[in-house]
Amino acid sequence: MQGLSASSKMSLTILVVVFLLSLASVAGAAHGRRRLVSDSEDEPCNKMTLYYHDILYNGVNNTANATSAASTKPTALSTTHWKNGTYFGTLVTFDDPMTAGKALPAAGEKPVARAQGFYLYDKQESYNSWFGFSLVFNSTAHKGTINLLGADLMDQKTRDLSIVGGTGDFFMTRGIATLQLDAYEGTVYFRLKMDIKLYECYV
Repeated sequence: MQGLSASSKMSLTILVVVFLLSLASVAGAAHGRRRLVSDSEDEPCNKMTLYYHDILYNGVNNTANATSAASTKPTALSTTHWKNGTYFGTLVTFDDPMTAGKALPAAGEKPVARAQGFYLYDKQESYNSWFGFSLVFNSTAHKGTINLLGADLMDQKTRDLSIVGGTGDFFMTRGIATLQLDAYEGTVYFRLKMDIKLYECYV
């Protein structure tokens, strides 16, 4: 620091201290874990396949096993301008079971995780939705959450949602969840196959 004024030395010292504190903060935030970042789409640092089951409350006779319900009604634009009725503007809140296999959990059986959040129909002329939800894990295998956001482009065979973070075993994770319709029954039930690939992990 030879040749620097006293005020310049003080400013430089403050900058160094702030930088070191920021490094300590990041290290502390990671809880001492090591950050892994995949450099290949084909080699995620973690992956799993789960099935998402949505049973929409029909207002009549499925109160006991419904896992989702419309929180808003379709807008007038959906029902008057478009003859097919696209549910445009409808928001659905859900607490859906996630399973490792295709079958719904048997009575007394706990799902692998629960998908908790919402989807809304956001396209006027055809069916399309937008998801925002968390996968909540609470078992001996995993504890924590994976948070997902994105457009469910329903006219495509597969579509990707962004994994934007997580907690617990999935602390600060990022990646992609690929969705594919696996089964449906009218408008009251559908099952999605969800291939989860994590490209940033803390271990």
